[in-house]
Amino acid sequence: MWEATGGATGALPQAKGVWIVYARSTTIMARPESIDSGIAQVRDEVMPRLLEMDGCIGLSMIVDRESGRCIATSAWQSEEAMRATDEALRPDRERVARSIGDGSPKVEEWEIAVLHRDHRSAEGACVRATWVKVDPAGLDRAIDVYKMASLPRLEDLAGFCSASLLVDRASGRAVSSVTYDSQEAMDENREAAASMRSATAKDAGAEVLDVCEFELAIAHLRVPELT
Repeated sequence: MWEATGGATGALPQAKGVWIVYARSTTIMARPESIDSGIAQVRDEVMPRLLEMDGCIGLSMIVDRESGRCIATSAWQSEEAMRATDEALRPDRERVARSIGDGSPKVEEWEIAVLHRDHRSAEGACVRATWVKVDPAGLDRAIDVYKMASLPRLEDLAGFCSASLLVDRASGRAVSSVTYDSQEAMDENREAAASMRSATAKDAGAEVLDVCEFELAIAHLRVPELT
């Protein structure tokens, strides 16, 4: 779902252990035939305005053409910058939702707990996103499990490009997004990824809520390495 799952454009200097970066995700259930126009609208109209806002460090968009689920995620240098832009961006979100879908956009705010890139994404990249829930008191341990156990194994999967973990500390919800170079690579590693997901969820005390595969439609990010 994220954002920062793909490659970077004009990446900021690596800043391990220093940065706390935030993200706002907007989910729209689009009519499948309207997805391409929605991508164009976000890329050509929303993104230029967004990138001019103080504290914005990028945007990504992933789409599932079968279900119509589209998720655009903006990244921010601070929680204050993210919150300060919410009302200003509301009309953009609602305009896109009206033009390509039939319902209201779902907006969620996250802390980007982990972001690791092996290399930049290219055309044809795909994303597998996994939503989980843990006891909020155990969230830091779950983040450590992701860093120490999941990331090294993810890097061995065919076509691995990058991975991120977004968390909501209040609710204990989190989403892992893993980007692969191609649909073929993601197809090839599906079984291995499922086995890894089950083991990691058990170790982290997490309940898997949903898993979905997407096309990476927009990856314009300047988020630092966060591991």
